Amino acid sequence: MIKITEKPIDIQKVIDTASCLASGAVNVFVGTVRNNANGKNVVWLEYEAYETMAVGEIRKIIDDASHKWPLQGWAVSHRIGTLRPGEVAVVVAVSTPHRKDSFDACEYIIDNLKLHVPIWKKEVFEDGEEWISARPSAVAEKV
Repeated sequence: MIKITEKPIDIQKVIDTASCLASGAVNVFVGTVRNNANGKNVVWLEYEAYETMAVGEIRKIIDDASHKWPLQGWAVSHRIGTLRPGEVAVVVAVSTPHRKDSFDACEYIIDNLKLHVPIWKKEVFEDGEEWISARPSAVAEKV
């Protein structure tokens, strides 16, 4: 499942979609909206996406991950639109036979999603707003 949505993400549905009875591990990453950034209070975030391309890029990342780790199931869901602090922005879930592979694969998927997928974030503060780079340098160096 790859889902780009304006509706709240059903975390359990993402987990259930990724789960496999043959797996010994299901790893889940849940990304939420922080209430602060760079010393400023975040009022809300706005996410925009080039949806068709985003889905294709996520599929490529999943395909690549499946060649690196024995994925038995996976699911990715990302919100777009306006989100307030505390809301869930992204959920990635993977299942593998063993825990180390599930941790590594899940981290790889979220890091590459942030690096390659055309989803953009604008932080809105009490005193202004700022578009955030779609390719943070810390992620680029790590992947």
